[in-house]
Amino acid sequence: MASAQNIEGLGVLIGSTDIEPLIAWYRAALEPLGARWEEHLLMVGPGAIIGFDQRDDVAPKAAEPGRHLVNISVRDIRAAQEHLDSLGVTWVRPVEDNGGGWLFSTVEDPDGNYLQLIQGPKGS
Repeated sequence: MASAQNIEGLGVLIGSTDIEPLIAWYRAALEPLGARWEEHLLMVGPGAIIGFDQRDDVAPKAAEPGRHLVNISVRDIRAAQEHLDSLGVTWVRPVEDNGGGWLFSTVEDPDGNYLQLIQGPKGS
């Protein structure tokens, strides 16, 4: 039987027909918030990565961008919003209070994928 403590992290791989602008966008959006680029991956937290893959079997734009959302937890969603505004991102869902101290927002990356920022209740 596998150990209940066997999982060490979570990653998402984003495929694109034009990977370099996508990587540049994610780095500009997330590095000032604390992410860091390591070799070929964007480290977004302990054991959490975003990878990028040049592909010829995907469309240039996401057909159903809400099917898979990349979620990033942040400590200060308003500061993240200010930074993303300075980049001129396209907001799908501006920062919204969902009750119980949970704040959500969603932006669109250059390929039409959705990146969602989440701030949980203070002290959780």
